[in-house]
Amino acid sequence: MTPLILTFVSHFGEMGSRWGFNRTVGQVYALLFVSEQPLHADEIAEHLSFSRSNVSIGLKELQGWGLIRLTRIPGDRREYFSSLGDVWQIFRVVAAERRRREVAPTLTVLRESLMAPANEPGDKYAQERMREMYELVDLANTWFDDLQRLSPESMAQLMKMGAKVQKLLNAKDRLFGAGNKEE
Repeated sequence: MTPLILTFVSHFGEMGSRWGFNRTVGQVYALLFVSEQPLHADEIAEHLSFSRSNVSIGLKELQGWGLIRLTRIPGDRREYFSSLGDVWQIFRVVAAERRRREVAPTLTVLRESLMAPANEPGDKYAQERMREMYELVDLANTWFDDLQRLSPESMAQLMKMGAKVQKLLNAKDRLFGAGNKEE
């Protein structure tokens, strides 16, 4: 590996734990992401100095996330792996998987907690707080659905708008009043 690729792969491994997978998985993914050609497990193990079994486990996890593709080369019995090509597709897959693993269970627990009887002292207050959290998480979840339907170009435009969106909302509030909730 070149020093440039090694730096990227090492950093991605360190960041992997913050993004929901371990260092090995992060490094395997980073290597596949910057590789021009699909790689088989033995090549990945050799490049990263990992055991073949660690690479296999990492590849299974990445397949579970939907972040890599499996391909075969005619006449070769080995399986070759590559990352998804489009960074927007990668973003969508990671966001959707994190939502499935993290947000959906949280919404379920909050929904069940809000339906439970409030019999003990403090339960009413706790449910009020949980309702606030549920409404926020549900709103963010709905917004995520809307984002998933945008084209990559529209998503990029929205992200580039940044603080301009706040200025637009402030102008709307000045025109229509801050308390007006137009939909």
